[in-house]
Amino acid sequence: MRIVVPLIMFVSTLLVSACASSPQSKLDAQASAHNYQCKSGETITATYPTTDKAKVQYKGNSHNMQIAVSASGARYVGDGLEWWTKGSGAGSEGTLLRHAADNTSGEIMELCTES
Repeated sequence: MRIVVPLIMFVSTLLVSACASSPQSKLDAQASAHNYQCKSGETITATYPTTDKAKVQYKGNSHNMQIAVSASGARYVGDGLEWWTKGSGAGSEGTLLRHAADNTSGEIMELCTES
């Protein structure tokens, strides 16, 4: 009995610790930086603080974007720009476009690949 009580307390502490750290781990994973090398030579860094937001850094400026409807991939709009990604991890594609006033995709500004 003397061994069982400390063992139960130890396992309980581990479970509580795992549950407490789990949401933060998910936020850290989502907020991690994704670096893209563009054909023009520019780089784009994208972070995703939540599932419906993106922060895109391009040419020294930071652009906060909201998720938008897409037929495929993930599409974010904000600040007159559009960030559209397809795939995940090294080799995935990212395209930066101008966002048209009629809520459609405009001119392509950058074609990029995640490094």
